[in-house]
Amino acid sequence: MAGNMPKRVKYRKAQKGRIRGQATRGNTVAFGDYGLQALEPGRVTARHIEAGRVAATHFLQREGRVYMRIFPHKPVSKKPLETRMGKGKGETEFWTAEVKSGTMMYEIGGVGEDVAKRALLRVAHKMPVRTRFVYRRHSL
Repeated sequence: MAGNMPKRVKYRKAQKGRIRGQATRGNTVAFGDYGLQALEPGRVTARHIEAGRVAATHFLQREGRVYMRIFPHKPVSKKPLETRMGKGKGETEFWTAEVKSGTMMYEIGGVGEDVAKRALLRVAHKMPVRTRFVYRRHSL
């Protein structure tokens, strides 16, 4: 699982925090032609992200291009089972990407709409948040 995590971080352990508000950045289709947009806030783990990538690339069979717009920057720590209270914060268990509602999570380019829709539906099934299929907004 060492592949989907930052190379280095400023702080080894992060506080939980709350995910509030709408995404103002990374909320439009920027790289591909179609995108998968989060409709609710949540934490998407590195495993979810990788599962989505595998599902999309497997379905597309080396056609088109899949863009992943989220990256797991946030460490989530967990204390061992049956450990007494105290003794500090647990070690990092996994990495997550904090996703606000409106965040573009995946994009697909170079394939038709029906193919992209079916590929992103497969990705959506792997995600822990509700999503929707969106199109690139072409400028007039």
